Parts: sequence; structure tokens; C-alpha cells
Amino acid sequence: MLLLLAEDDLKIAKLIKHLLEKDGYQVDHAKDGCEALEYAKLNHYDLIILDWMMPGKTGIEVCTLLRRAEYHGGIILLTAKDTLSDKVEGLDSGADDYLVKPFEYQELYARIKSLLRRSSGIVARDILEIGNIAVNKTEKNVLIDGVNLNLSRKEYQLFEFLFENRGAVLTRELMIDKIWGLDGEVTDNNLDAFIKLLRKKIEKCSKDRLIQNVRGIGYKMEV
Repeated sequence: MLLLLAEDDLKIAKLIKHLLEKDGYQVDHAKDGCEALEYAKLNHYDLIILDWMMPGKTGIEVCTLLRRAEYHGGIILLTAKDTLSDKVEGLDSGADDYLVKPFEYQELYARIKSLLRRSSGIVARDILEIGNIAVNKTEKNVLIDGVNLNLSRKEYQLFEFLFENRGAVLTRELMIDKIWGLDGEVTDNNLDAFIKLLRKKIEKCSKDRLIQNVRGIGYKMEV
């Protein structure tokens, strides 16, 4: 597996690179956002790790540009920013996961494993349609009235899980386990951020409030 680590703190980058290579990954290191984009043009990376605050271009800018260029691999953002609005901004740029500094290497390793494991799974080749909603499990996209919601990987996985279990109340624990896995160490706050982004994108195409809160339990989708 080939990974790209974009981190301007050379001490931190050297340590992370060393530990990842010790665990069997091949790792390229970019010292700023512009260099990260150059690396991404030259190589196909299974996963990219981006520091948010980098010179040249920030991790958010790099992430946005990578998704526009149709990079479909996993992206993890590393940052000291930890508010809900920061997480929403990071995930809205196309990141699959978000890790707040300082963190233990074991947590980063677990999230990398989780993303790589899920991205290597076999995709069912069919389309689910109900009313004006079409979920394409091959292309991993959702259309409402023919308009593509342009969901990130995690947003799509959440939508598909809710859609396939429409009408049922899904607990937070079940949703986190299904999308991130037990070793992902994702919090309720992360889930809330993704749901907020999903609703924002749905509202652009539909007036229906598809995803509903179930107080003290989790969420459900009504179609």
C-alpha cells in the first residue's frame, strides 16, 4: 500500500513515516500543500494524510482539489482544530476522516486500516430506487430528481445505510460501527458532523427532511 503524508513539521512527519513504514506501508512525504499536489499527480496513492495548516496550500485546499481531480482514495486530515464547525468544514472538503492533534500513533494506524479495508471491499453492482431517489451502488452516488448529491465516501456510506434501513431507528453505536468499524474510534460528534453535511446537500435538491433525529438514540430515514 502506497501512502502520501503531507506534513510541514519535519519532526512529526519523520516519526509518522518511520512508524508507518515499520508497519509495512510505503510512504512518500510532502513538506507542503503544493508539493502534495505534485506527488498526487505523479503517483496513485491508496490513502493520503494531510495536515490542515501547511504552507503553500492548506490541507483543506489540497483535499478539495484532489476530489475535484476525481481522486477516490481515502483522505485523513490532521489538525489542532477541534470544534464541530471545523470538523464540518474538513469533511465538507472531501476528507473521509479527521484526527485532532495531539494523537497517539495507534489511533492514526487504526483509522488508516479501517479506511483501506473498506475501500478494498467488493461493490454491489445494482441501483436502489424509491420515488425520486436513486442510489447507485456501483458508482457510489445518490441522485434526487436526477441531481447528483456529490457525496464524499463516508457521506455516501451513511446515506446508503440509512436508505437501506429506511423507517428503522438506527442507534449511533450501530451507525459508527457500520461505517467506521469498532477500531475507528469515531465519536458521536464526528457522526453529527457527517449528518449535518448530508442534510445540507439533500436540502439543495429536496424539501423533504429525509434524515430525522431520534432523541437519545440516533437517526432514521423516512422516504
